[in-house]
Amino acid sequence: MSNSFDLGDIKRRMEGAITALKQEFSGLRTGRAHTALLDAITIEAYGSRVPIKQVGAISVPEPRMLTVQVWDKNQLGAVERALRESNLGINPMTDGQLIRIPMPALTEERRRDLSKVAGTYAETAKISVRNVRRDGMDTLKRMEKDSDIGEDEQKAFEKDVQSATDDCVKRIDDYLAVKTAEIMQV
Repeated sequence: MSNSFDLGDIKRRMEGAITALKQEFSGLRTGRAHTALLDAITIEAYGSRVPIKQVGAISVPEPRMLTVQVWDKNQLGAVERALRESNLGINPMTDGQLIRIPMPALTEERRRDLSKVAGTYAETAKISVRNVRRDGMDTLKRMEKDSDIGEDEQKAFEKDVQSATDDCVKRIDDYLAVKTAEIMQV
């Protein structure tokens, strides 16, 4: 075992949880249209599952409207079906190879539901950060037990790991507060 502890790796793994959270948040609908809403939607095309953005151009012509310009008209039906079956509560309309997706106004109940989903995403991210923290702490205990590092060094590293954990959890809470305010804004 090496006698150096990689705090940078711990921080990178914690950052990964925050990056995943931001990605999940981008797929949560607010009252406004944005292209990231469709990022998670995939269709069966050319023998595999592909994101919609790989079969058409997604744009936002106005604040409450998305459009998908499907390049291959053979994929039009699959794209429209995937949009209808998504959990976004949208109703796509096809016009030639262009699919228009009006963004309906969110009801108060739907806003509360989306806020709860955002909270669930944030909690999952916190759990990931805490799991990375636990791995780091276990590694430090093992290194100290194997005499790779001294007890003082172990305590110092544990403080660093805890500090990184606290920082990530606070940032997750901050992102959640911003996303909740965005969702609840009428």
